[in-house]
Amino acid sequence: MSGQGDAKRADPREEGAELFALLRRYVVQETITPLRTIGRTLLFGGAAATLLGIGTVLLLLGVLRVLQTETGAAFAGTWSWVPYPITAIIGLVVVGGSGFVLLRSRGRAGAKKG
Repeated sequence: MSGQGDAKRADPREEGAELFALLRRYVVQETITPLRTIGRTLLFGGAAATLLGIGTVLLLLGVLRVLQTETGAAFAGTWSWVPYPITAIIGLVVVGGSGFVLLRSRGRAGAKKG
């Protein structure tokens, strides 16, 4: 015990600045970087969902037009309303199938994590 202070101690201002820099890097790493990743995912996912929705509507409209024009006299006269529910049922099957696939893939992803 010579009474001398520890020579390895740094200036408290330097320690404070180093601590602040470390805290800043940590906050950027744990908040801003994941938010950027989520933003990109939402951007591309939203664009994909929009384009798939437009494509599905156009395909269903095509199915309706085919049922109305290419079936001859089958849906003529009093049966002219039949292509509409047929197209609606096909649309519901497509939406239900998409939802089923989505839920099944989420279930598999949850099982892999847990």
